[in-house]
Amino acid sequence: MVKLMIVYTGLQAQQQQMPNSSSISEFLLLPLADTRQLQLLHFWLLLGIYLAALLGNGLISTAVACDRRLHTPMYFFLLNLALLDLGCISTTLPKAMANALWDTRAISYAGCAAQLFFFVFFMSAEFSLLTIMSYDRYVAICKPLHYGTLMDSRACATMAAAAWGAGLLNSLLQTASTFSLPLCQGNVVNQFFCEIPQILKLSCSESNLREVVVIIFSSSLVFGCFVFIVVSYVQIFLAIFIAMLRMPSEQGRHKAFSTCLPHLAVVSLFLITAFIAYLKPPSTSSPSMDLMVAVLYSVVPPAVNPLIYSMRNREVKDAVRKVITKCVSKAVNCPSFGIHI
Repeated sequence: MVKLMIVYTGLQAQQQQMPNSSSISEFLLLPLADTRQLQLLHFWLLLGIYLAALLGNGLISTAVACDRRLHTPMYFFLLNLALLDLGCISTTLPKAMANALWDTRAISYAGCAAQLFFFVFFMSAEFSLLTIMSYDRYVAICKPLHYGTLMDSRACATMAAAAWGAGLLNSLLQTASTFSLPLCQGNVVNQFFCEIPQILKLSCSESNLREVVVIIFSSSLVFGCFVFIVVSYVQIFLAIFIAMLRMPSEQGRHKAFSTCLPHLAVVSLFLITAFIAYLKPPSTSSPSMDLMVAVLYSVVPPAVNPLIYSMRNREVKDAVRKVITKCVSKAVNCPSFGIHI
């Protein structure tokens, strides 16, 4: 009897030491640096990247919306991509910058769940949209005579809505599955934002059927999109190669590559950084390595995508230049400044 009482008392003490998910009110994120000087340096660095991403994606969104020459399926999807990039980088960086500026690590339980939900939503929707954009390039190059029929305004709106809807569904499943698990390994998240693998490390339960179903659904979505992109570009490059043999036009070849290469570069950047983050060997995992990889796949693509799409695209350059010129002229001729040209 005495032994049973001792065991019972020990179990009670162990349960008190191990918090469950109902007792967790906040999580502690991974700090960007150990010293105050480095924290402030990281704050200004992230602020510069964030402002560059806002400026680049904002200019592309405004240019596509305002310039009628860009009211085509390819640029309509580019507008959606810019909005998703804005949402993705705005989900993680503002909180990281605030933590670095105010020297804190805390994020509320609801804030962590919201951050995870929106990050998965924007990332899933972006991958789905990149898949649709590869189909758009496939139709434009391999079936140009049917492009107007297959990619009319209704079809484009439906495909864009499907991409956003797929991201929403995947995000709901992932967030509900992750935060329904009992968390008894503390509240320290070894990442600068709430990431699913790091939250799962705090769980004390084994995988159940619901988690397996969610993993299968997400894996099928990612694998299906990946296969579709690969197949689309194999057919695109075959069509370009055959066209080069039949009619070796330098202008036509340059136009085909100029519309495909930016999208292919964005897809490659997205997939390579995501694969490095989620498929790296566990033996190479460390807090500093995880932090660097997370920055690589969550911050770099949204900031670099506008530069990739505007680098080789003269129409986007001209539209962005018009937007900048119009904004500057309005600012200079603004009556509140009393300046008129």
